Amino acid sequence: MSAQIQKSYESRDGQGTLYLVATPIGNLEDMTFRSVRILREVDCIAAEDTRQTRKLLTHFDIPTRLVSYHEHNKQASGPELIRLIGEGRSIALVSDAGMPAISDPGYDLVRLAVEAGIAVVPVPGANAALSALIVSGLPTERFLFAGFLPRDKKKLKDELERLGRVQATLLFYESPHRIVKTLQAMRDVWNDAPIAVVRELTKRYEEIVRGTIAECLELLQTKETIGEYCLVVDRNEAEAWSGEADGPWWEGLTIEEHVDRYERDTGDRKEAMKRAAADRGVSKRDIYGALVRK
Repeated sequence: MSAQIQKSYESRDGQGTLYLVATPIGNLEDMTFRSVRILREVDCIAAEDTRQTRKLLTHFDIPTRLVSYHEHNKQASGPELIRLIGEGRSIALVSDAGMPAISDPGYDLVRLAVEAGIAVVPVPGANAALSALIVSGLPTERFLFAGFLPRDKKKLKDELERLGRVQATLLFYESPHRIVKTLQAMRDVWNDAPIAVVRELTKRYEEIVRGTIAECLELLQTKETIGEYCLVVDRNEAEAWSGEADGPWWEGLTIEEHVDRYERDTGDRKEAMKRAAADRGVSKRDIYGALVRK
């Protein structure tokens, strides 16, 4: 039997603990009493950006030694941290904001700790994705966190098509520089869906935009995009054909049905004809001609 059982608070002779400590995602009041205590008690704190974490430690008067652990040094830093824990030192891992090990290299350190039989203890707190989900007004019974989408246009389209088969509320992180392009890609692949575009969570300029993908895209194209974004997309009612991988969703539709589908989504007959033409690889004039003959 190879299953591993962790008794988090049993004493382990000569071995320390790896604590995963949540930090605020904006408002410093999100810091928990337990997080402050653990950061003061451990032997050192492994941080993604030591400059950012130093500000937090100074604010809460935490004198604990700070070491660097991030994507570019994890191959060397990770095993060294595990060695220190094995020798009896306890270490807290923090990210720049929120829960560590989510969309950051903390996962690799956790994996090394588990492989070494080291206790990994969560110290929970603020999380941007879940915070966005609960204020979105969209279904919360079944959700999938998908992190950051690919930058490459083809890979982005492929990933959205794959995720389109999941009937759940989907959660994404996105930068202000890519938010518009990402929404455009979602509209092109998924047609439309209810969405909440959430930015600057817990900060002074916290903002939540609710609507359809097309509506939110239109709004964001007219304003400056600032701050880190969370996208919450309701795909719970995705139709069965949108999850089929053996052909395009419109394959069994007539041209009229194809255009009508897009018109329901967009409210714009000309835009519906343009999209149907792009799907079928023909000109908009061909689509118009087919509809007139009909």
